[in-house]
Amino acid sequence: MIEERIILGIDPGTTVMGFGLIKVVGKQLHFMQLNELDLKKYDDHYLKLKLIFERTIELIDTHKPDEIAIEAPFFGKNVQSMLKLGRAQGVAMAAGLSREIPITEYSPKKIKMAITGNGNASKEQVAKMLQHLLVLKSLPKNLDATDGLAAAVCHYYNLGKVNVGKSYSGWAAFVKQNPDKLNSKR
Repeated sequence: MIEERIILGIDPGTTVMGFGLIKVVGKQLHFMQLNELDLKKYDDHYLKLKLIFERTIELIDTHKPDEIAIEAPFFGKNVQSMLKLGRAQGVAMAAGLSREIPITEYSPKKIKMAITGNGNASKEQVAKMLQHLLVLKSLPKNLDATDGLAAAVCHYYNLGKVNVGKSYSGWAAFVKQNPDKLNSKR
């Protein structure tokens, strides 16, 4: 019997959330979809978070992914940007956890390394490699969608490997693995 699984990859963001879906049949990788949620026209940060949550739920309910791979926020100099990115990632994770879908988090370098062999590759290099790998006819104008697809493909390459990143199978697992985040004094 050939095992099938669907992986949803998400590149969270409060300006654009990129996502991609792949289907794994046995050991073969098949492209399903890539797209983005454009949030530029909204000024209200909380509305953006609501839309990220709702779109992620919609993707889950439509495509029934078995797993979610999400890009972890990278550490930048702008604390406010990091906070907003972390919130975007959090609501996307909450959507998956609310549907009991296992989530694995990957650093941007790990994703780039998995796709191109170079942890410092550009977005364009990652997109071109995905285009070749998945035989995509064209690439989107914005590369946030290919970043989401890259997270899914990275997860595929890391299936069965030990220590792939932070994984959560549900709220209980998240709470158990993050006691310091939940019990810290604010």
